[in-house]
Amino acid sequence: MSILTTIAWIAIGIGLLSSLIILVDIIRHPQMMWIMNIVWPINGWFLGPYAVWTYFKWGRLKAKDSETEDDRGFPAKVYFSTSHCSSGCTLGDAFGVPIVTLTGFTILGTTLFAHYAIQFTLAYLFGILFQFFAIYPMNKDAGVLKNLKNSIKADTLSLILFEVGMFGWMALVHYVIFAEPPKPHQMNYWFMMQIAMIFGFLTSYPANWWLVKKGIKEEM
Repeated sequence: MSILTTIAWIAIGIGLLSSLIILVDIIRHPQMMWIMNIVWPINGWFLGPYAVWTYFKWGRLKAKDSETEDDRGFPAKVYFSTSHCSSGCTLGDAFGVPIVTLTGFTILGTTLFAHYAIQFTLAYLFGILFQFFAIYPMNKDAGVLKNLKNSIKADTLSLILFEVGMFGWMALVHYVIFAEPPKPHQMNYWFMMQIAMIFGFLTSYPANWWLVKKGIKEEM
């Protein structure tokens, strides 16, 4: 086993353990916004201990049984919005991988572009769905269609920029970092995906800041 593969196993293990720690606590202390019960454990997979730290520092403030004053500053609220956006993208990207692998789908002779197409489509759909489930419970009178339109308006830019960061890293993995890119059945591939999600988070954070600042997207 190579050093990189060992690091990959450790990183994935830490991510899954972080998700488990968050999940166990969320079962005991569910979030006021139910979709965040899904968001936090997903973010634990790629943000690892940092996700655990932010969950207990800020996430717990939004639990149904929380008696602590919500004193989060604006950067923390944007972090919430970015986490919410990133988790939907992450779920879509993860579902896209086996679809391309099992079908052998390629675009212009490469699976990378096929991954881009399928993963972007699913990430966008999951991202909008996550946003819908965040705003619909607070504005049911507006109806499903109106809330769906608001979800698309609120999250499209941040979803696109998440994928820009993620796809940029995976392009480096495919064309620069490895002579032979890792395959989905290898742990190195998922370690590279883990890093890609972090880049996606970083590229979507400024977009979420702007969207929240302008009132296009609600604070979370």
